[in-house]
Amino acid sequence: MAGIGRFEDIVAWQKARVHTREVYRVTDATGFARDFGLKDQIRRASVSVMANIAEGFERAGRAEFHQFLVVAKASCAEVRSHLYVALDVGYITEDVFCELSNMTEEVGRIIGGLRRTVDKSKN
Repeated sequence: MAGIGRFEDIVAWQKARVHTREVYRVTDATGFARDFGLKDQIRRASVSVMANIAEGFERAGRAEFHQFLVVAKASCAEVRSHLYVALDVGYITEDVFCELSNMTEEVGRIIGGLRRTVDKSKN
């Protein structure tokens, strides 16, 4: 991508990094921390967002980058789905749910915009 030399310069990756840090912080809380399955799944999905942005950027072409962005955006949906489970079983409060869900949606929107830009430039 013109003007971007490293994946660390991509705003979507930067936001995903902050989001992942928050997911890790929240999942260290007592109730959540004991549910190893859900804790692992939401953390893996969150890490997947930033990892797919980075890996896709480093691939050979725009078509591959686009595909990795599709996967990253889908991982955002997975995180949001896991947040509903955490809310429903009482691991997080409504406020924490809203904060993390909003962060996840923001990252997803940014990835969506980046994906559209990459898609236009590959055609």
